[in-house]
Amino acid sequence: MRTAILSLGLSLFSVAVLMAGTAIAQGRTRSLVKYDNVEIDVIAEGRGPLIVLLPSRGRDSEDYDEVAAGLAEAGFRVLRPQPRCMHASKGPMKDITLHDSARDIAEVITRENAGPAVIVGHAYGNWVARMTAVDYPKLVRGVVLAAAAAKKFPARLSELVSKSADMKLSEAERLSYMREIFFAPQSDAKVWLKGWWAEASEAQRVAAANVKQSDWWAAGTVPLLDLQAGSDPFKPDGTQNELKDEFTSRVTVVVIPNASHALLPEQPAAVTEAIAAWVRKLPPGS
Repeated sequence: MRTAILSLGLSLFSVAVLMAGTAIAQGRTRSLVKYDNVEIDVIAEGRGPLIVLLPSRGRDSEDYDEVAAGLAEAGFRVLRPQPRCMHASKGPMKDITLHDSARDIAEVITRENAGPAVIVGHAYGNWVARMTAVDYPKLVRGVVLAAAAAKKFPARLSELVSKSADMKLSEAERLSYMREIFFAPQSDAKVWLKGWWAEASEAQRVAAANVKQSDWWAAGTVPLLDLQAGSDPFKPDGTQNELKDEFTSRVTVVVIPNASHALLPEQPAAVTEAIAAWVRKLPPGS
């Protein structure tokens, strides 16, 4: 079958994830990874095989709070590097490329010294994850593409990402954009009224534009989990199986219903369960 559809009902695992969030959060640590003129603020928790979580454009890794807690509870070591210009992360922002972002992630994985990592990239973050797999193949065990855009999608959608983050606009206008591109009808878009980093968002847009899509699209040769949201405008009809068609056995497709491009705040337990199940099936050292 082309896809595996996750059940709407929460499994016992999912319930445990939700109940464990507060306890795990208390075990979180925060540190800085420094190299050259760059400092990366990293949230860490849990023990076990290494998973690195990367957020979407203009947003920080705290969007992953529930998912990170669940993965830590499930037996993984979870790192969340904050992108440059967010929280305590610092570094050059002018004319950077996805290669610079990949270097930041590679430094974080190297300092952890726990073997290759599975990198989870949400939306824009999956481009960084794939670039890291291309530039630093020995550091990457696999890549999860969470709500990844199709190879081609309407340009207007990127414009609406910028407008969603534009604090000069009214809340009502921003909510209208977020409901159109980020959230399924039954989801609460208000949870994303805050948490936007405008300067970082623009720098990330430029960073992606400065690199050819073909340079990062394949993510090297690592296994891929195409974790799709069931109602994602960035994945137009007819594109849902493009990665599977192109890379065949490297790709596992899982579709999470009742979610759009935001995905994480909409279905955190389902996201956690899908990632954990897939990582456990990866060959050792892959």
